[in-house]
Amino acid sequence: MYYIGYDIGSSSVKAALVEAETGKKVIVLNEPQNEMEILSIHPDWAEQDPEIWWQHICTATKRAIKESNIDASKIQGIGISYQMHGLVIVDKQGASLRNSIIWCDSRAVEIGNKAFAEIGEEKCMTHLLNSPGNFTASKLKWVKENEPQLYSKVDKYMLPGDYIALKLTGEVTTTKNGLSEGMLWDYKENKVADWLLDYYGIDRSLTPKIVENFTNQGVVTEKASQESGLPVGIPIVYRAGDQPNNALSLNVLNPGEVAATGGTSGVFYAVSEVSSGKSTRVNNFVHVNYELETPRVGKLLNINGAGIQYRWLRNNMGNESYEAMNEKASNVEIGSEGVVVIPFGNGAERMFNNKTIGTHFLNLNLNIHNSAHLFRASLEGIAFSFVYGMECLKDDNATINVIRAGNDNLFRSEIFSNTVATLIGYEIEIYNTTGAVGAARAVGLKDGDYSKFGANVSDNDHVMTFLPLHNKEPYEAAYKKWKQELELILTTK
Repeated sequence: MYYIGYDIGSSSVKAALVEAETGKKVIVLNEPQNEMEILSIHPDWAEQDPEIWWQHICTATKRAIKESNIDASKIQGIGISYQMHGLVIVDKQGASLRNSIIWCDSRAVEIGNKAFAEIGEEKCMTHLLNSPGNFTASKLKWVKENEPQLYSKVDKYMLPGDYIALKLTGEVTTTKNGLSEGMLWDYKENKVADWLLDYYGIDRSLTPKIVENFTNQGVVTEKASQESGLPVGIPIVYRAGDQPNNALSLNVLNPGEVAATGGTSGVFYAVSEVSSGKSTRVNNFVHVNYELETPRVGKLLNINGAGIQYRWLRNNMGNESYEAMNEKASNVEIGSEGVVVIPFGNGAERMFNNKTIGTHFLNLNLNIHNSAHLFRASLEGIAFSFVYGMECLKDDNATINVIRAGNDNLFRSEIFSNTVATLIGYEIEIYNTTGAVGAARAVGLKDGDYSKFGANVSDNDHVMTFLPLHNKEPYEAAYKKWKQELELILTTK
């Protein structure tokens, strides 16, 4: 028997099949083979057609079944992970009314800032544990203000994963996880933050029905089965945003455990007990195992400009492999002989209170520096941004006991991982898993056996552990210089 998991990212849709009993990976693949397009018709806008996600889900599912040579009738359940904070709006027939306004779109920043000021910091931080910010609720308000004719047709708003659940089951539902990602969950009252909808002038009836995680959230319809190749009647059991799901994938479920991600964006996600939010630079979301009796939230520190910075260098400096870039960078001393890269060129950064900092290449000497220096300085700059983010997490009273990370491109770089581990002073455990695999394994959590789940992760996925290096002084000196340059830029923004 098998479980299938999906991870709907902004670059691609990943699908994974795992053995139900052992959690062992059967196949992991992604669609499309290149990257999905992000539409940006105005600066700081970012949109995708949600129907494209569904098409890639269907293609990936059929490929996974065919290439693994399994009997599709033995797939018993579905788990869904998805890009957080996006807005999808549908009409009464469940058809999407416009492109999704996705996570890295910054158009609603001022709407959220205004709400925070007018509603008040105390109410927002004690009830939402966050500022309304540039999240799903504020994006829906933007549609209401700027596209009123289209808004008048809206029957329900939802998160990207909710839309895929709709395509699979024909039912419009959401989760506490999703509502918290959209700044629409009131932790203090343990219900939808209807008062924020009222403030924005949004009808409460637009909120979908809430379903619980690790239970039957709806079953695959005949139509969805024909399009995707999945068996009719199998349930969706699990749904979560990509960062809570990434934490689950890494067996990060308890206070003191931290998940790290080094993809297009970078993330630290620290599991904690519920408390009032302290910093608007750190966001708090319902974790996948949130219960009233044992409330668990994820403190998320996001860095938009992470892997995208290194990818930009690759694409624009000869398109070398990441391995070749890392090799060149390893021949340059710590500190990159003075070159500094500030890697924040991917929209507004929440840890700078939604300022758009931009990417900066500083201190280039055309007589001595070359591409290897830029590669090293870029890896160091991204690593330093993680260290800076960890300082923000600690300021928000996050407890750090262990850090676990996926085996993605950045964490495969010894320069990057050694720099982060040495400066923050913690071991970083690396696991060869993905969000799609985690979502598939989560289907088995309907029996509530988290210990068995954790054993599956440890037994199947552990790759290595990076230890803090003893000779940390050169790393500290380079970080101090980088931080000085960053703070100079921040004073002008």
